[in-house]
Amino acid sequence: MADVWIPTRMQTLTDGQQIVQIEGATVRQLINNLEKKYPGTKARIYDAEEDELLPGVAVIVDGEASQLGLLERVGENSEVHFLPAIGGGG
Repeated sequence: MADVWIPTRMQTLTDGQQIVQIEGATVRQLINNLEKKYPGTKARIYDAEEDELLPGVAVIVDGEASQLGLLERVGENSEVHFLPAIGGGG
């Protein structure tokens, strides 16, 4: 199972846990399984209408920012972070 790091603002949904172990071969599966175990988490990171991560949310898998979003592959020993995206330039 992948280690999923939970953002501070979502830890109330995971009983205060910063890291949870969740099964899933893709980010999409991970989010769905996270929701099953911790209801309410999906709405904080996923836009059902657009079928993508919410604007302003980035997913990092094994230290690499995902360009594939929900389709990004996740290994059994992966480390996954959902972070607020940081805008740049101007």
